[in-house]
Amino acid sequence: MANNNGNKLSRSLSMLTLISIAAGAVIGGWLAEAPYWFSLTGAGAAFIFPALAILLVPVGLAFAEMAAMLPFSSSVAVWTANATNHRFGWCVQWLMFLIQIVEPPICAFILTTALGFFFTFTVAQTTLIAVGICVIWYVVSNFNISISGKLSNIFFYSMIGISIVIIILFFTSGSWSVDNLVGHGGMFPKGGYGIFLASGVLTIKYIGFEMTPTVIEECSFPAKKLWKVILAALFIPAVLYGVVVIAIGGMAPWSELAEMSMPEPELIKSLGLPMIFAWAALLAGSLHGFTTFMGFWTSSARVLYGSSQLNMLPKAFLKLNKHGQPYWANLTVLLFSVFFCIFSASNWVQYIYAVSCIAAGLVYFFVCFDTYRLRKTHPEWKRPYKAPFGNWFLFLGMIVSIWVVVASSLSLDFPGWMSLVAYLVIGVVVLVVMEAYRKKHPGKLDAIVLTPDDVKEDEAGVKA
Repeated sequence: MANNNGNKLSRSLSMLTLISIAAGAVIGGWLAEAPYWFSLTGAGAAFIFPALAILLVPVGLAFAEMAAMLPFSSSVAVWTANATNHRFGWCVQWLMFLIQIVEPPICAFILTTALGFFFTFTVAQTTLIAVGICVIWYVVSNFNISISGKLSNIFFYSMIGISIVIIILFFTSGSWSVDNLVGHGGMFPKGGYGIFLASGVLTIKYIGFEMTPTVIEECSFPAKKLWKVILAALFIPAVLYGVVVIAIGGMAPWSELAEMSMPEPELIKSLGLPMIFAWAALLAGSLHGFTTFMGFWTSSARVLYGSSQLNMLPKAFLKLNKHGQPYWANLTVLLFSVFFCIFSASNWVQYIYAVSCIAAGLVYFFVCFDTYRLRKTHPEWKRPYKAPFGNWFLFLGMIVSIWVVVASSLSLDFPGWMSLVAYLVIGVVVLVVMEAYRKKHPGKLDAIVLTPDDVKEDEAGVKA
């Protein structure tokens, strides 16, 4: 897969490592987000999470089909460009970048929230700490991606193990009660409206599976097997989320949980349980945040790198340092992360949830459409993996995607809409500037649309 500046991304991610990165990115940090879950729909979230995982399967397998046929870091951009045109490909790619880039800030805030258990910070101090975390990871991100992969493996399995210990503690504490789950209006306390709203915005807790195609050029296994990673990234978190909600929800009425900052350590402290478990919960929450942070930072940089492959962005984003990392792309990710840290500090959970899910729903819709469209226009293209059940399965994915957009829109306030519009305007400006450059400099940065003919078997066994 050509990279117009002569460098290549290193293929150093095994399937197991990518599952750790993807599932770890999906799991994120319920340490500070769980109160929002309970405020939306109480303990009923335990049922909504598995249902969402199932509903997102058509979307996930559409991603898998496209990634196997067109395995490029540019992912949604090259897929949509083939299905429609180069300009629209950029528009969908810009939305994809939004999905990825808002996640590092939310994880930085999760980490600062964990520190808040020990120290009291002002809003300004919290923002500065979050920015500092982004700066630190910017430095780390410019080293070999295998470092991120190794850290993801360690963090992922550690946080799963610690989380299971905390879950067992709650169930055996003597304070867990079914009455807390179903009493006090605890199961779907806001009725149908809460269910509808939660079914949209809680989709963010599965955002992460779509980042896997952006690192496909760095995987050491065949692209046709990516579907296994995507399903793992959906169902491992689904099981964990469901159990966590039941474990936490049985410890106190939903209304109390919704008012907490970090339910797990706060419950442990208030009930007089050994504080070592509170510290363990904070550690697990921090590891959740780190795995999500690493995965989405990497994906954000690859979205920019892939855009440059298609001449949607200047060639600077293709430049790699001696460690094989796109350093201009990483710097741009840092700048956007700092922006979102500053903008969303006062209401970061609700704001980032809504913005992410609106963008995700739109991207999911277009990927399902791309898959359907290319089946019609290019049936001759080889599909190493094809999503099952025919085109109706893709139509179901489109319906689910629209549902996510509509439900998520209900929770975004006016300033949030303005920031979303501002972001979209930036994307349009970039498109106009690049088009103007092409007209002024014929033959330079001409639109590139990659096809299966551009796929090279340049790494041993990766297409076997």
